[in-house]
Amino acid sequence: MTDDRPIKRCLTVCLAQSFEFARLREKLLDTTRAQLFRNALVIDYKTGCAIVFAYGVMVCWNVNLDDRHALQDLLLDYAIKPDAEPQEDNFSYEVGCENDRFQHDHIELQSADFKVLLALSHAMAQSIKLAAFEGHAIDTIRATSHLPQSLAREGKIKLNRKTMAMIRGQLFLTKSDIILNYDLLDTPEFFWEHPEYQQIYSMAANYLEIQQRTDVLSKKLETIHELLEMLADEQKHQHSSTLEWIIIWLIAVEIVMSILDKVF
Repeated sequence: MTDDRPIKRCLTVCLAQSFEFARLREKLLDTTRAQLFRNALVIDYKTGCAIVFAYGVMVCWNVNLDDRHALQDLLLDYAIKPDAEPQEDNFSYEVGCENDRFQHDHIELQSADFKVLLALSHAMAQSIKLAAFEGHAIDTIRATSHLPQSLAREGKIKLNRKTMAMIRGQLFLTKSDIILNYDLLDTPEFFWEHPEYQQIYSMAANYLEIQQRTDVLSKKLETIHELLEMLADEQKHQHSSTLEWIIIWLIAVEIVMSILDKVF
């Protein structure tokens, strides 16, 4: 490190499932030095810039603590399903280097042009959102891990229909939330208009292993799907069993009444 290349900080935070982006866009464009790029807003600060994505993520490049806290408080006013414990990623970076590269959570950049930072931010935002998806999937699988164990041990799941329906609903919500937002993990539309920045995005996406982690997430979703199918089959079995017992008791009552009729 040299005196003319000071180390700066980059912070990525997943604050919510998403933002009320139309209202948030108007607010930020009216009250800050902001520019709009499809589903992202780039806010200019004296020390750096912050990039806000519609799907609940902000990336701060060398933004001081007071400005960052003020922005975060404002964003939470427009948050849809804010996270109780926001996910964070921290990187250091320096500008004026010979090449663009990642190394041990440190970024070396030739230029700090805001479109370069936006290209990198797309990958960082996808990475933190992917971490949130991974966390939701793992939590759901852990919370329901006792169900296949109970089925293997006892041959049935000892839950009433209402409880089982609620668990199925939670599994379905987790799966649908991720599936509906799965396109966030594709190459952003920003690069259709600015293909010259896609190389630096790809560099960040490769470093953050977005494709590999997306494949692992797909397998977790398959596990959730299998749990859903297992619970559906078990619920059908319980329902069928109940109907069978009702029929048996009705036949028994009819036989008893027939016998009583003949006797008396």
